[in-house]
Amino acid sequence: MVGCTALVLSVTATASAQPQSRPAASRDLGRQVLGAHDGWAADGTGTTGGSAADAAHVYTVTTWAEFKAALAAGGSAPKIVKVKGVIDAVAEGCDAFAAPGYDFDAYLAKYSPEAWGLDTDLSAEPDDSPEGLRRASAAAQDQAIKANVPANTTIVGVGRNAGFKGVSLQIKAVDNVIVRNLAFESPLDCFPQWDPTDGTKGNWNSEYDTAVVYGSTHVWLDHNTFSDGSHPDSAAPTYFGMLYQQHDGELDIVRGADLVTASWNVFSDHDKTILIGNSDSESTAAGDRGHLRATFHHNLFSGLVERAPRVRFGQVDSYNNHFVANGDYSYSFGIGKESRLVAEHNAFTLPQGISAAKVLKRWNVSPLTAADNYVNGVKTDLIAVHNAEIPAETLQSGAGWTPTLRTRVDPTTAVPRIVDCGAGAGRLG
Repeated sequence: MVGCTALVLSVTATASAQPQSRPAASRDLGRQVLGAHDGWAADGTGTTGGSAADAAHVYTVTTWAEFKAALAAGGSAPKIVKVKGVIDAVAEGCDAFAAPGYDFDAYLAKYSPEAWGLDTDLSAEPDDSPEGLRRASAAAQDQAIKANVPANTTIVGVGRNAGFKGVSLQIKAVDNVIVRNLAFESPLDCFPQWDPTDGTKGNWNSEYDTAVVYGSTHVWLDHNTFSDGSHPDSAAPTYFGMLYQQHDGELDIVRGADLVTASWNVFSDHDKTILIGNSDSESTAAGDRGHLRATFHHNLFSGLVERAPRVRFGQVDSYNNHFVANGDYSYSFGIGKESRLVAEHNAFTLPQGISAAKVLKRWNVSPLTAADNYVNGVKTDLIAVHNAEIPAETLQSGAGWTPTLRTRVDPTTAVPRIVDCGAGAGRLG
């Protein structure tokens, strides 16, 4: 661990260091800004968050109420919100959100496939029905756990043990936001909806992403940890023969969001992890084309099932990341409609029996660039091995663009040690 500790000091100093064109890096995390050329969030005006906040707009919070009040104070004036300890948005439990009369057993009884069938969804159910009461309960949770982040804001964890449980950060229609050094336990949907028409057997669908970048620009997420924490899917029950899914995504970048950098984060133990572009439909495509530009570097993706990320439309640069799979692995990169993914200098650690062909998943025919990637220490042409083993989903090489907004690119063979030692919350002091 001595070598790892020394390496952490090195990489974290590099990650927060400022280029010559900006002021010297502050020791105060709240005053640090994204360095020049550090991914798409450095494009144009760059990302400074609330670093220019005056003393009146620097807050230290320890409760959910204090956090939401700090975000609301001062509008879009630069602000720094420092989080101490772990803030739990659902400390009172799911019962606190339940509408009067809501009964889960009654819900199961009415909408079981035997009683309801699989041909009709529940959208027309009245407000006093079990589904109507579920909707009311879900609306109460929605109002309680979402936090709207204003423009020109920096949110940072203080020390090694700062973070949130059950919170959904909404970075929506704003510019210039920084989120760093925080551990997030994914929000648990207390009231998932049963959809009998989803698939051939029906399915449970949940809400609440841990962080949503929705129509926003210049967003930097750095040295955070995202996981399902004390509520893993492996511990979830099944109803109607289907997993009672209470998690949505860990990070969604959607609805024309643009210029995002995610660096030195840990994304772990989750199913549908990161979605870039939420729909193939032309109604959303008009706002997504030319946007959804995001950079992922030096992140650890560990124990995930899929979407690391799944991409539609955007120019996405993914380099120097470490992907560690387990037996539940489905894929890492999802190649979606009009996506232009560049995936280079990444390391993959796959268990025995999991083929490198699974790293890429074709949802639509979109070319990508995948060079200098290593699987279990061996340099591997991910496109070639995919096409050889899954010829029905042939991928095309050549994303049609070359990333220029990169900081140091580490040798791929060194990526597992560098990333494993340096990524995640609690590394920045």
